[in-house]
Amino acid sequence: MTAKLTPQEALIYVMVTISAAEGTISDDEISEIGLLVRTLPIFRSFDSKHLVDTAEACGEMLANDGDGLEKVLNMVAADLPPKLYDTAYALAVEVAAADLEVAQEELRFLQLLRDKLGLDKLVVAAIERGARARLRTI
Repeated sequence: MTAKLTPQEALIYVMVTISAAEGTISDDEISEIGLLVRTLPIFRSFDSKHLVDTAEACGEMLANDGDGLEKVLNMVAADLPPKLYDTAYALAVEVAAADLEVAQEELRFLQLLRDKLGLDKLVVAAIERGARARLRTI
C-alpha cells in the first residue's frame, strides 16, 4: 500500500508527471516547478527541502510500475481535497507551458487529469486561456 500524500505532495506529483510526460524533463520545467513551490501560498507550509525527495518518489512510481501513471492519478484524486482540483490542473498547465511548447503527451496527461478530477469544461477553458494570456510572446 502506498502512503497517503499531503495536498502539497499531490500537487508536486501532478507537476512532475506532466513534466515527465514526453519522456524528459526540461530545465524550464524544473525551474518552473521550483518557482511555483517557492512562491505560491499553497506551498507555504511545505518544506521545500523535501521537493527533490517528493519528485523522485513520483518519478520512481512512474518509471517502475507498468501502471504508474494510473497510480499517480488515483493517488492525486484520492489525496487532494476537491477544492484543490482546479489548482492541480492550473499547476499542470503552468508546467506544461514553461518551455512555451506543449507536447502531445502533455496534452494527453491534461485530458486524463481533468477527466480523473471531473473538472468542469468552463473551468478548464478559463485556466488554459489564462495561461495563454500570461505566457504570450511578441
